[in-house]
Amino acid sequence: MTYNFDPDRWYDDERGILDARLMAGEMDAQEYNDALSALERRYDEMLTRLDGMYQIPKSPRTGR
Repeated sequence: MTYNFDPDRWYDDERGILDARLMAGEMDAQEYNDALSALERRYDEMLTRLDGMYQIPKSPRTGR
C-alpha cells in the first residue's frame, strides 16, 4: 500500500483556512494566534508520528 500523505501540504491548507477566516473577520487576532499555535503543535506531533518506518505489531497469538 502506498501512503501519499503530504504533511507540508496539509499544514499549508490548514494555515490558508485560518488566514482566510482572519481576513473574513470570523476570528480576531488572539483567536487566530491561538489557532495557529494549535495547528503548529498538531503539525509537529504529526511529523513525530510519521517519522520512521511503519512496523506491524506483534501478534498476541504467535508473539511474532
